[in-house]
Amino acid sequence: MPEVVRDGVRIHYETQGPEDGPVVVFSNSLGTSLHLWDPILPYLPGDLRIICYDMRGHGKSDVPPAPYTMGQLISDAEAVCDSCGVREVMFVGLSVGGMIGQGLAVKRPDIVRALVLSCTAAKIGNPTFWQDRIAMIRQRGMAAASDEIMKRWFGRDFYNSPELAPWKTMIEAVDPVGYTGVCAAIAGTDFYTPTSGLRIPTLGIAGSEDGSTPPDLVRETADLIPGSQFALMQRAGHLPCVEQPEAYAAHLTAFLRNTGHL
Repeated sequence: MPEVVRDGVRIHYETQGPEDGPVVVFSNSLGTSLHLWDPILPYLPGDLRIICYDMRGHGKSDVPPAPYTMGQLISDAEAVCDSCGVREVMFVGLSVGGMIGQGLAVKRPDIVRALVLSCTAAKIGNPTFWQDRIAMIRQRGMAAASDEIMKRWFGRDFYNSPELAPWKTMIEAVDPVGYTGVCAAIAGTDFYTPTSGLRIPTLGIAGSEDGSTPPDLVRETADLIPGSQFALMQRAGHLPCVEQPEAYAAHLTAFLRNTGHL
């Protein structure tokens, strides 16, 4: 099982595709594992080298004591890229994964040559919102919050479909320590200034029914980077790669070609 150990914490990752192919690194959202990206993988070009990983506290990665910092999450992603020996990657981050991508692009411009900011922002929510979420999870557990999270994550069509069930199961299986640890990292992050200094190809992707990072917030963040592109996916929520995988993969593939990464 591929993993890298950083500061005593094991970070699990998986790779597929040719080792000499153009590299795309995927970073998932709060409350999900690297399997968030499974729906889109069949629709991506076969010559890509794809790297997906579980952030600390999630999936098969270790769950160290909370809270975590955004610096730790960024360093974990950096360690995965260094372990795989990759540079000049396209980094695709969703929600907190997009915050990690922004931070990694600032810290290690040799690693990130292009950035996809999916359903994310330079600053998500406010400290009070996250403190309330942390308190509720600590008191009542993940199952108590799962339905509210599903409503924020998914558009109406998907929320009312049988396809919702495995994603609700995924969020309820997350270790509360890992979940609240990442909540604390998000609460303490404001990347408006550092992100505005980036000068790399960037694509923002938003879902029209996203209750967590509304389209205007995603667009505002992408607009911090000169020359960025923006795509709005209609009737999709916070996880458009799950709701509309073929369309989401088409946006990624077009961006890969437009930037000369493919």
